[in-house]
Formats: sequence, structure tokens, C-alpha cells
Amino acid sequence: MELLADAAYQGMGAQTGGRVVTPPHRKFKKNAPAWYEERHKQQRKAHSSRRIPVEHGIAHLKNWRSLARHHGCREHMSDIIQAVAGLLSRQQTATRPSASGV
Repeated sequence: MELLADAAYQGMGAQTGGRVVTPPHRKFKKNAPAWYEERHKQQRKAHSSRRIPVEHGIAHLKNWRSLARHHGCREHMSDIIQAVAGLLSRQQTATRPSASGV
């Protein structure tokens, strides 16, 4: 399984056998060639594009108060996330009455 992470988790790939994938870091600190700057930008954009659905999903879950302000025991967090995801799934598949009321 591949885990897409943000730049805060750089270095985790080596510790997890490459399962954690982070955006590439800069190899040149100064005087980078123009081709490198463009390639680096494209790689970071590609990584970001793959992560955006995950970020949107997390943001959507955090709209629920139990997740946005969760300060309790972390051992129950996975149960809470599954419950909220189930509610969201059910809510999105529920049929809505027509506007005409017929």
C-alpha cells in the first residue's frame, strides 16, 4: 500500500520501505539549473494532484464537530471516522424529494 503524505513527513519513506510517498525535496539549494526548477515544480504538482482528494475528504470529515474538536482518547478515533464516513455515504445516496412536492 502506498501512503501519500505531505512534506512534513519527508524521510518516512526510508523508514517504511518506500510506502510513504512525500513530495520531492530540493537537491539544489542555490544556483539550480532551469531544467531542474521546472522538473521539481512538475513533480510537486503531480504529487499534490494525487493528494487533493484525500485532503478534501479529511476536510469534509472535520466539518463534523466530533472530529473537528476531538480531544478525547485516540483509541476510539477510527470508530468515529468510520461512523461519520458511513453517515456521509448514506446522506449522499439518500433520495431527495422533488422541488414540486409531487
